[in-house]
Amino acid sequence: MNLLALSSLFLANEVNVPAIILGVLLGVVVCLAVVAFFLGGKLKEKSIEKELGTARARSDKFIEDAKRECENIKIEAQKQKLQKQEELQEEFENWSREKKKDLQKQEQRLVQKEDILDKKEEALLKQTSELDQQKKALANKEIEVKKTQEKVTHQHELIVQELEKVAQLTKDEAKKLLSEEILDETRHDVALQVRNIEATAKEEAVTEAKKIISLAVQRCAADHASEITVSVVPLPSDDMKARLIGREGRNIRAIENATGIELIIDDTPEVVILSGFDPVRREIARITLEKLISDGRIHPARIEETVEKVRKEMDQEIKQAGESAMFDVGIFGIHPELIKLLGRLKYRTSYGQNVYKHSIEVAQLAGLMAQELGLDVNLAKRAGLLHDIGKAVDHEQEGTHIQLGADLAKKYRESNNVINAIAAHHGDVEPKTIEAVLVAAADAISGARPGARRETGTNYVKRLEKLEAIAGDFRGVDKCYAIQAGREVRVIVKPDQVDDAQTLFLAKDIAKKIEAELEYPGQIKVNVIREFRASEFAK
Repeated sequence: MNLLALSSLFLANEVNVPAIILGVLLGVVVCLAVVAFFLGGKLKEKSIEKELGTARARSDKFIEDAKRECENIKIEAQKQKLQKQEELQEEFENWSREKKKDLQKQEQRLVQKEDILDKKEEALLKQTSELDQQKKALANKEIEVKKTQEKVTHQHELIVQELEKVAQLTKDEAKKLLSEEILDETRHDVALQVRNIEATAKEEAVTEAKKIISLAVQRCAADHASEITVSVVPLPSDDMKARLIGREGRNIRAIENATGIELIIDDTPEVVILSGFDPVRREIARITLEKLISDGRIHPARIEETVEKVRKEMDQEIKQAGESAMFDVGIFGIHPELIKLLGRLKYRTSYGQNVYKHSIEVAQLAGLMAQELGLDVNLAKRAGLLHDIGKAVDHEQEGTHIQLGADLAKKYRESNNVINAIAAHHGDVEPKTIEAVLVAAADAISGARPGARRETGTNYVKRLEKLEAIAGDFRGVDKCYAIQAGREVRVIVKPDQVDDAQTLFLAKDIAKKIEAELEYPGQIKVNVIREFRASEFAK
């Protein structure tokens, strides 16, 4: 480095140095640089070799430690293996000892059973030998009995022949005469006993039934006013009819298309008549007309808007009516669709009686009677409330309201007892529970009370004529009269064709035929009257 500095100093001071001296100096400098480079490389190699030796020593020590650890693990595993083998051997020996004990006990039991079977076999052999002896004795007795029977038969034939000669009747004739007399006497006695038993049972049953029904009716506060569906809308003036019809009839067509109800606008002053089978639609149409008349704006767009608004209000009102009926009766857990159908009954009538109030009344009566008898009150109320649910859809679907109601109850997973009560409340199906009988009785009570239902004069007369015709078809009937508005029929029989015993059976037959062929609310009493008069003149 000093030489380089010196050379640069000379060059800086512009000293005239010969070219040879400068070349020598530069060569010396280059040699010194090469020597320094080789010395540095040697020093680095030595340090690397030293570090490699240290790493090899560490790795050898790590390998030795690992080998010693493996040896220790092997020794420990062998110890655990030996210990586990000893434990398994001990468990196996204990299990073997227990199994040996069980086998010894089973062997002892088998030996005991073999002894018992041997004793039973000996007893059976004894019984078999005794039975053989008894069979032989019975065979001998049977032979003796046959001989005795032959003798008795022969003597009986002789006696019968003697009796036929004395009575001047054959055996078959005497048997027929005797059987007829016995049958007549038996029939007469049975009729008398049946009449006495029925009279006693009726007295007790009527007393108890009157007590239960009177308590139920007394505790059931029901509205006794019958209803009919309103189908007439009053108008403030006859000018409103023209506005309802509209230009070229567009308003009335819009109302009929939106509601599905036919409007009859005739010469009747200040009245519009609504005609339709669906009571809910008819009610929607009635409310729509009332709102349109009070509002005064009557055109197709307003009509459609009002009908849609009234329909939503009606759906909500129907749902609230169903929930109200459920809360009034005190039952819960009814399917929401059944609740809606129950609310639709508010706009359904039967013989002028509102079906919604009728269902609530039947549920309350059935529940009170079930409570008096100690039965399932909830079942009776539930079945009574849903017994006429089929009437909510009978104008939309085919089938009787009984069949439709049972199908709806089955669809919405009501219990089998409720379904049976719905199907049996008019006697179409045999009731399976007492609660079903109570529902049918409550339905009859609700429909038969005064003022509950109305029927037209034509239907009333036809029902009375049919009632008298049914009673007059029986043999021995002289005259029959339907009285008390068809609640009772009196049948007068011919005394020479029907005796006192047969009147009881005749009354039962007439009642069964009336039940099978006639539709009527409540019940009909059948009275059969037989009167015999003997007349003679004193001369």
